[in-house]
Amino acid sequence: MQNKLIDIVQSKQVKEKVADFRVGDNVKVHVRIKEGSKERIQLFEGLVIAKKGKGTSSSLTVRKISYGIGVERNFLVNSPLISEIEVVRTNKVRRAKLYYMRDRKGKSARLKEVKRK
Repeated sequence: MQNKLIDIVQSKQVKEKVADFRVGDNVKVHVRIKEGSKERIQLFEGLVIAKKGKGTSSSLTVRKISYGIGVERNFLVNSPLISEIEVVRTNKVRRAKLYYMRDRKGKSARLKEVKRK
């Protein structure tokens, strides 16, 4: 009984249109930023190194290099702060989590691109 109620509430909060992204994809995450009374959209572009959960609790970890320093950010996929997730490039990977990319620099940090339909 209680699980059915939880499923009903969570099903209303799940977004219908979410981009089909995988671990290893380069994505642009459009994040709503509120500064005072103004609201704008800021892009966070990087490599998806982890994807967790399903349903309303699903999240992704995106890593980018900013001015020579690695920056990682976790996003809840169904959060109202995320307006869009856009896949820029698909790469060939053989792991579910790409935490080893934290130690890579330069040419060793490259991934092979794959054309996906």
